[in-house]
Amino acid sequence: MKLVLKNTENFVNKRVNIYKRSVPCLDQSWHYHAEFELLYISESSGIRFVGDSVSPFYPGDLVLVGSYLPHLWRNDESYYEGQKDLMVNTTVIKFTDNFMGEGTFENPEFSEVKKMLELSKYGLSFDKSVSDSIREELLEITDLSKGYQSISLLEILYKLSLTENKKVLSTTDMRQFTSESPDRLDAVIKYISENYKNDISLNDVAEVACMTTNSFCRFFKKLTNKSFTEFLNQVRIRNASRMLVQENSPISEICYSVGYKSIPNFNKQFKQIMGLTPKAYRYKL
Repeated sequence: MKLVLKNTENFVNKRVNIYKRSVPCLDQSWHYHAEFELLYISESSGIRFVGDSVSPFYPGDLVLVGSYLPHLWRNDESYYEGQKDLMVNTTVIKFTDNFMGEGTFENPEFSEVKKMLELSKYGLSFDKSVSDSIREELLEITDLSKGYQSISLLEILYKLSLTENKKVLSTTDMRQFTSESPDRLDAVIKYISENYKNDISLNDVAEVACMTTNSFCRFFKKLTNKSFTEFLNQVRIRNASRMLVQENSPISEICYSVGYKSIPNFNKQFKQIMGLTPKAYRYKL
């Protein structure tokens, strides 16, 4: 698999492309595209990667991804719980910054929308209270005529721009402006997200990338803004945080199930990344 520049034929000469997806699983490749993307998850859970951000997602997840920002949503196997026919339901809204005409967001009344779109180069996640408040609009927008879709999208973006319940995801500008996609990085991210529960060494991932360990470390840091160890810990801890929310398993069991062999180390890494101990995190929720 590789990091893909998506330029689907059915989007050519279109400024808004809105559709629902009901599929067995979400994206299989780390990818980016020229359009902005507003993605709403109505059914599914797992881990999402947006720029250098790694976070769990749940039903109600609403994220605005800026143009050329690499992203990937991956389902976790626990979502299916033996139900192999269970589907993932999403609403996908792709649009250009001129979908309402040239210079629309230069008008003072849309200054907040303009700021939000500029900030989306880092990816923006909206609180579930926000997504719940516009849930019906997100679910019904696909049934509207093209004209009303654009009007509804403008209203949604305006509402989102006014809320304070949103957070920036990526810590750095990770946008890709070249069509030469780093196949190696996509293969590594896929390998880590599928094998984080097992022992993964630096040699293992360097071999996946077909590189020496020194070359891989420089390559991975440049493209993700994280070392391999930092990235692996984030994937493990974010999965652990999701399990603490969704499951009643003992913390020690969750520790081992995400790849840690030492509970003290698990607690240390969890607090460093999440700001709370696993016990405090579960209690807070």
